[in-house]
Amino acid sequence: MQLHQLKPNHKQRKSRRVGRGGKRGTYSGRGGKGQTARAGHRVKPIIRELIKRYPKLRGHKFSARKTMQTVVNLGILDKHFPEQSKVTPQVLIEKRIIRRIKGRTPSVKVLGQGKLTKALVFEGLKFSKSAREAAEKSGSKIS
Repeated sequence: MQLHQLKPNHKQRKSRRVGRGGKRGTYSGRGGKGQTARAGHRVKPIIRELIKRYPKLRGHKFSARKTMQTVVNLGILDKHFPEQSKVTPQVLIEKRIIRRIKGRTPSVKVLGQGKLTKALVFEGLKFSKSAREAAEKSGSKIS
């Protein structure tokens, strides 16, 4: 058997002629008259009307940048650091006390929970009122 000898084993179906009267006549699936019945008609996109309803807010594309801040208590610092050691956000990340937020080093705030018995050197940290008092009482340097 060769390709030119192959024949389909079903009858050919005639393509339907639309819009010629009869059961598929008049509008023939094209809706009513008017804009939608015309060739090359354009209908307004609905999304545009929805966008127009929103108020024009200043800077609506950009959300306010959230401050990336982490808190650490004095008790944790007392446990993980020896006397006179330097405490910075980078050192805290290395010791895995805090972690990066979206690949960035967060600003760190020290809170006054727990006791600080050692004198430490703090750099680049924020302090709560009670934490600052407790750190200064233990002889720590804050810069």
